[in-house]
Amino acid sequence: MGVPAILHTIRSVDPALGGPVEVVKQLSRIHREMGCTVEIASLDASDDSWVKEAPMVVHALGERASSSGGYGFSSKFVPWLKENRKKYSAVISHGLWQYNNAGVWQALRGTDTPYFVFPHGMLDPWFKQAYPVKHLKKWIYWTLRERHVLGDAKAVLYTCEEERLLAQKTFWLYRCRERVVPLGITPPSLQDADRHRKVFLEKFPQLAGKKILLFLGRLHDKKGCNMLIPAFGKMAAESRNTFHLVMAGPCADEAYERELRRLATAHCPPDSVSFPGMLSGDLKWGAFHAAEAFILPSHQENFGMAVVEALACGVPVLISNKVNIWREIAADNAGIVEADDPRGTQALIEKWSLMPDTGHARMSTAALTCFENRFQIQKTATEILELLAASATKGDSPDAAAATT
Repeated sequence: MGVPAILHTIRSVDPALGGPVEVVKQLSRIHREMGCTVEIASLDASDDSWVKEAPMVVHALGERASSSGGYGFSSKFVPWLKENRKKYSAVISHGLWQYNNAGVWQALRGTDTPYFVFPHGMLDPWFKQAYPVKHLKKWIYWTLRERHVLGDAKAVLYTCEEERLLAQKTFWLYRCRERVVPLGITPPSLQDADRHRKVFLEKFPQLAGKKILLFLGRLHDKKGCNMLIPAFGKMAAESRNTFHLVMAGPCADEAYERELRRLATAHCPPDSVSFPGMLSGDLKWGAFHAAEAFILPSHQENFGMAVVEALACGVPVLISNKVNIWREIAADNAGIVEADDPRGTQALIEKWSLMPDTGHARMSTAALTCFENRFQIQKTATEILELLAASATKGDSPDAAAATT
């Protein structure tokens, strides 16, 4: 196939949208370092700030500025892709239920340009239970369009076996060629840990000397934030240790953020919870290195990019069994796993607070080992290139099993 040219498509490259955007950026960087040409087609508007700041070529084909949410229909997307498809060896579409997927299918079906789909957990049955009205709408769209998008893809790429199995349970008429491609990241060097920690504590000096439990991600009901704060408050009130909960991340719902702050005031000791907003760059890595443990009691988490970032920093992870890589974490003793309910969230914090320092140290070492063995982005990038090469040679995805439910 030679050196491939890869086009990623995604609804938006806005970093506030979390994991899928970071996946695209990480893969793009590594593939470029491996000699590939990599570009992105999004449904952002060209003057959106995150497009201008993106560290890669982004073809922003949206029609409305500053609109990274919603379906994102654009009359420009399909014509552009039809005109430019021959420039690319393959197209990788990220996410579901948004126009970039439908547009890729509309533009590329029946052509010799293969496309692949990363659902990023968007076929998880949790959404059916949590948002039944939205699920009915999705069912209609699934029947008319989305099942064809997946069925005609060269392969549907799942980030872990748990995600693949869950995806089969959400909709009837599910049929596609499946492939598990574990994700990963490239963290900064551990030699920079002290510098990053210093940057973070200089920005937030009130956290110096605190035993930090770090939540880092979107402040959203799906993440279990409204369970985490009361659970932390109970532990902090009973413990002699100077624990501090850092709730770092953006929140798109002002009412929900107000509710979280109300819970912190009502349930937690004064000045024991911080809301620093979204952290990125050195500040983000400094938060990980300043933390004793990372905590995520999520109700649904396809992969958990922040979980892997914590592991890369040698930070143990306290997670629910709805984070799809929980089996790997438990097998490597890289953290603590409990149910995604108030009792389980309380147990995460209690078990960590009662663990002796020697146990913390062993788990920290295990966390770093877990990352090094399982979640290096270079392995992901290589596997994707092998998948593209095999598809170009055989006309189909290697080891991709057609699944029907």
